[in-house]
Amino acid sequence: MAARELGLFLVSTGLALNGCLGSLNTYNRPPPRPTIVNHLENLKSASPQQVHLSVVGEDKMRISWITEAPTPATVQYGTSPGKYEFSADGTTSSYSYLTYDSGEIHDTVIGPLKPNSLYYYRCGVDSTREFSFKTPPAQFPVKFAVVGDLGQTGWTQSTLRHIAESNYDMLLLPGDLSYADLNQPLWDSFGRLVEPLASQRPWMVTQGNHEIEKIPLIHSEPFTAYNARWRMPFEQSGSGSNLFYSFDVAGVHVIMLGSYTDFDPNSAQFKWLVADLRKIDRNKTPWTVVLIHAPWYNSNTAHQGEKESIDMKASMEGLLYRARVDVVFAGHVHAYERFTRVYNGKTDNCGPVHITIGDGGNREGLASKYINPKPNISIFREASFGHGQLAVVNATHALWTWHRNDDDAAVSSDSVWLRSLSSDTACKVKT
Repeated sequence: MAARELGLFLVSTGLALNGCLGSLNTYNRPPPRPTIVNHLENLKSASPQQVHLSVVGEDKMRISWITEAPTPATVQYGTSPGKYEFSADGTTSSYSYLTYDSGEIHDTVIGPLKPNSLYYYRCGVDSTREFSFKTPPAQFPVKFAVVGDLGQTGWTQSTLRHIAESNYDMLLLPGDLSYADLNQPLWDSFGRLVEPLASQRPWMVTQGNHEIEKIPLIHSEPFTAYNARWRMPFEQSGSGSNLFYSFDVAGVHVIMLGSYTDFDPNSAQFKWLVADLRKIDRNKTPWTVVLIHAPWYNSNTAHQGEKESIDMKASMEGLLYRARVDVVFAGHVHAYERFTRVYNGKTDNCGPVHITIGDGGNREGLASKYINPKPNISIFREASFGHGQLAVVNATHALWTWHRNDDDAAVSSDSVWLRSLSSDTACKVKT
């Protein structure tokens, strides 16, 4: 089979398989923008590409990159351009998927680093490319960019441009990154697309259904590319899987859950979550934020009735409610929706605010049909591409804004001040 024919086969097969995970109801999407493929000119170069960052603990950073030719997994870094006082060595791996062989995937952890500080670095010993990043602050305020179902289209480019202008400290992504859907070169294309941002600020991600990439009898291991390319700091939180983990940053405890791995009360993820919630010190991290992919609350006609939403909610919602989680971000539905504080389907002042933010710019287009009348718990909903910003000002207050990509111009269409549940005397944590 020719390479082009193989690529078309993989894409069509991926769409079919991922479609099985989609909505039980039909809904119409407006015309999407086509996928942008970022090609690499020198296919045998040792020059770093697809560089992205993720935090490891409170004073270290993981730098991941790919080369087409072998090179040491060495990162040289310092606080001045062109001057690298420090050096760290990491590991190199690769993976195969059907007829595709990845490049050399390098993974190096550097630090300790000072908070809220600018560092310059280069990947590999012979590279002339210099990158820079800023570490997150150690205390409030801290600003998160939040975007789901990103993809790599013209809408994605618009979203990334708006995010770049937001002066964020960290990006949170609740699943569905590249939309490669088995066509592995699209993972490389996505890595090159996001590198200008992901090499400057940490990107913390969790997986969605488009990361599964499992083909029965042909490739039985799910999440092969995702786990190889986007390694997160799961070990540091006591997790045994890259699909669920947690970390602290500037007074916020962030929990990344896996909608597409086991979540029932006997599962490793459930038991880990119970232990992780018990460890939270609200004096140190007054805010707790959770990310999932498939939303537990959703008044869009898209993706209704899926077990990843219904069964996971039934299994874990009580845990988050008793721990007084402040906000739950989700993707999957390609639209924006913000709910009031809610628990068990009803308004509850001690429940989390649920926000669907699956509108990053994917090739499938928007989910434009909603259930009417609008449920009382749904405060704002709109089928437009965009991204969100969570500016945590202090231990008690944070400002959430959603920025719509309307006619390629950033428009702040929804905003709300949130008060942390840890500062509400009526909402004490329940054990």
